[in-house]
Amino acid sequence: MRKHSATIILRWGLAFTFFYAAIASLVNPDNWIGYMPAFLLSIFPAGFLLTAFSIYEIALAAILFWGKWLRLSSLLSVATLAGITVFTLGIFDVTFRDVGLTFAALALWELVKKEKGGAI
Repeated sequence: MRKHSATIILRWGLAFTFFYAAIASLVNPDNWIGYMPAFLLSIFPAGFLLTAFSIYEIALAAILFWGKWLRLSSLLSVATLAGITVFTLGIFDVTFRDVGLTFAALALWELVKKEKGGAI
């Protein structure tokens, strides 16, 4: 498989994941609030926090689908998924998925980190 094909597959897979999670949390917020870190919920209202994070995820998904700024979007994907993994370690039913997605984002970062013309 060529590097370009692998990059597209990883981009679109990650973008779909962020987009799906964002829409699902907007449609059924009660199903997602339990994944938010308690310290953030003590600072911000739950509805605001979920909506803000969903908007961030939709923006990140759009940038990944678009294919520009790949160094920035892949690095944000790694950071976002690593953060999600750390804060959901006690929820073993989802940890395996989050670890795999974090490594997929890291693989995308490795593929694009030396490309010219991208942010970061």
